Formats: sequence, structure tokens, C-alpha cells
Amino acid sequence: MEVILLKNVDKLGYANEVVTVKPGYGRNFLIPQGYAILATVSAKKAHEEVMRQKSHKETKLLAEAQELAAKLAEVNVTISTKAGENGKIYGSINTIQLSDALKAAGFDIDRKSLKIKDEPIREVGSYEAEANLYKGVKQAVKFAVVAE
Repeated sequence: MEVILLKNVDKLGYANEVVTVKPGYGRNFLIPQGYAILATVSAKKAHEEVMRQKSHKETKLLAEAQELAAKLAEVNVTISTKAGENGKIYGSINTIQLSDALKAAGFDIDRKSLKIKDEPIREVGSYEAEANLYKGVKQAVKFAVVAE
């Protein structure tokens, strides 16, 4: 019996795979639990079309992420904050401030996809962060922290 998996199933396969299972396992467990659907001719055609559209969409998103990474490589962002006379910052700089500074520079990057390498930042200076833009597309972002 062939089924199309809707979710990842341990020791069987990943989502959107067509696998062969014993009829009882498919009928009594996979299909009722919502892990799979029966792989009929029409379901296979629909699945093939969905996978083709998904791959087209992913290539488009990958190209956009690579283009954004190329633009990010050239930008240098400045974050201004209150600091003492010796260069110590009152508080610290985190991904929220970096995300806001990038938005001001014209890049809409979510703070959850940013990772500051030398965190926490408590002094004025130049630092580097890494932006995870898409699967396998990461870009280093340089930024400077200056006193107001």
C-alpha cells in the first residue's frame, strides 16, 4: 500500500514523501492519525503539482535571500546609545536595537534571525553579528556602537 506522508514519521520517512507500508499500518494508524493520505492516482498528481510549486517558490525565496545577503555585506550600521566617559554603555546592546537600526537602514530583518557574536555588548566599539536569512543563507553584519 502506498501512502503520501503529511508529517514526519520516525523510522518511515519525512513529510511529502511517497512510501510503501503494510495495509494494516496505513489503514489503522497512519491515515486515521493524520500522518498520511492514500496515494491514489489523483492524489499523486496533486502531490506532484504541489511539490513543483513548492520547489519553484523555494528557489525564488533563496534568490531573494542571496540578493539581500549581498546588499547586507556592504552596509555598516551605527547604533547610538548613552555611555559613560570611559566608553561603558548604560545597559547593553542586543538584537532588538540591531534590528531597529537595520530597519532604519532599509533592511527588514527579524530580530530572531540575528545573532550577535560578542554578546552582551557593554562598550562602545565595532562589532559583528550574523543574520540567518534563509536555509543555508547567512550573512555577517557589521555595526558600530557609538555614544550619544
